[in-house]
Amino acid sequence: MNTKEILVFKAFVKAINEADIAELEKLMSEDHIFIDSVGRKEEGREKMIAGWKTYFDMFPDFKIEIENIIREQEIVGAFGTYNSRRGLVPENIIKMPAAWRAIIRDDKVKLWQVYADWREGIKIIEEDQKSG
Repeated sequence: MNTKEILVFKAFVKAINEADIAELEKLMSEDHIFIDSVGRKEEGREKMIAGWKTYFDMFPDFKIEIENIIREQEIVGAFGTYNSRRGLVPENIIKMPAAWRAIIRDDKVKLWQVYADWREGIKIIEEDQKSG
């Protein structure tokens, strides 16, 4: 069942997968909060627009693959995989299980939180930095 919260969530994932900054901006609330997988918190739509631009430069083919979505009122949770390469080196593949929690309020993403075990991804990034 696609409720409006799930539709907004899916639109946000699509914008991420297409590296569509303009669409991400439309979908984020002005007081948007982002929490990464180690608990770092960033607040504000403008700050996150700059953050997404930097992220897409680092991970140009970043994709989220969603396998399951659950919803309870304004909270949407999803489970799937995080897939990307670090830079443009084909061998630097990062693929890991991940989960996302979003709060959808007034058809905007108020909160976007990522849960993932980045240990393997960090190893790849460190190796990439050594060779670069």
